[in-house]
Amino acid sequence: MITPRPWVLLHRRLSWGAVILAALGIIGLWSNRSFPAEPEPAQTRQWNFDGAAPGSLPSSFVVGTLFDGRPSGEWKILITDRAQSPSQVLAQLLPKGTDQAHKLLLVEGTDSVNVDLNVSYLAVAGKADLGGGLIWHALDDRNYYLLRASLVEQKIRLYRAVKGVLQVVKQIDYALPAAGWHQLRIIQLGCDIRVLYDKATLFRVCDNMWSKGRIGLWTKADAVTYFDDLELRLLK
Repeated sequence: MITPRPWVLLHRRLSWGAVILAALGIIGLWSNRSFPAEPEPAQTRQWNFDGAAPGSLPSSFVVGTLFDGRPSGEWKILITDRAQSPSQVLAQLLPKGTDQAHKLLLVEGTDSVNVDLNVSYLAVAGKADLGGGLIWHALDDRNYYLLRASLVEQKIRLYRAVKGVLQVVKQIDYALPAAGWHQLRIIQLGCDIRVLYDKATLFRVCDNMWSKGRIGLWTKADAVTYFDDLELRLLK
């Protein structure tokens, strides 16, 4: 066996030492690296509907119109022991309508760009449809983004509404529970839209059809739905 000369052994030790020092340096730099923080809310607004008179609507909530000019739904504050945060909800109570009856209301004074928006809903009744939706970046009651959960179809869909016609941006099959309160949530920064259901992220897309607008709530056809704990966070 050939024994390496001493100077060769020393060279090898110095080489391994340099590798170890370099690795430690990289680890140190990585540990000191600062990552981008989650967007901070510039302003938060909440509606739990408990301070409004039963049978009325908060003054900033405006019901849209159907294509024939009728109000798009029977929306009112309702006292119920089924409220998520007792004792009142905002309910859409009209139990009839065609498949093209998009029942919605918009919230005045909520024009926003980058948003973190969520609402809890309870699907109460419906055969043609059962569930509810969350609107944002609405120009009016015909043009907006919509996140919709349909128990009848067992799907979550993200739409653009353009002149009252719904265009699917993305949809997924999802096992939606038939009972209980559930949360719809979207986070939008620029064109990036993140969709969550009951705190689970379902998908992300980039779409910039509507860059700014109001928020609102939505049902379809014969769906009777309760809404509670609507929250809007404007993001920096």
